[in-house]
Amino acid sequence: MSKIPEDLLYTTEHEWVQVEGDECVVGITDYAQGELGDIVFVELPEPDEFLTQGSSFGTVEAVKTVEDLYAPISGEVLEINTALTEDAVRINTDPYGEGWMLKLKVTNGSELESLLTPEAYSKLIEE
Repeated sequence: MSKIPEDLLYTTEHEWVQVEGDECVVGITDYAQGELGDIVFVELPEPDEFLTQGSSFGTVEAVKTVEDLYAPISGEVLEINTALTEDAVRINTDPYGEGWMLKLKVTNGSELESLLTPEAYSKLIEE
């Protein structure tokens, strides 16, 4: 059973968002890392890059596949988790903690309304 923290928002592409004022932290869900298997590499955008909601912002590479990562909301990249470049397995072991991917400056708060609640995400992955 995948962990779905109650204090986060989710996308249908399996990213999570933790809102902290006008910033948010983004990563992939426990469900996503479980489906991918052993993650060996992650490619993330550069700080100061601007992301548009729904656009690809990087890739995550597992032993058997490479998947795109999608911006859950529009915003400016404030910081990336550089520790993942040396140890991408953190995404597998702690997807909601040490496996976070980037921090964004929220530019359109209304986009948060399009994200899934924990309950809605739980239903999505049960289908």
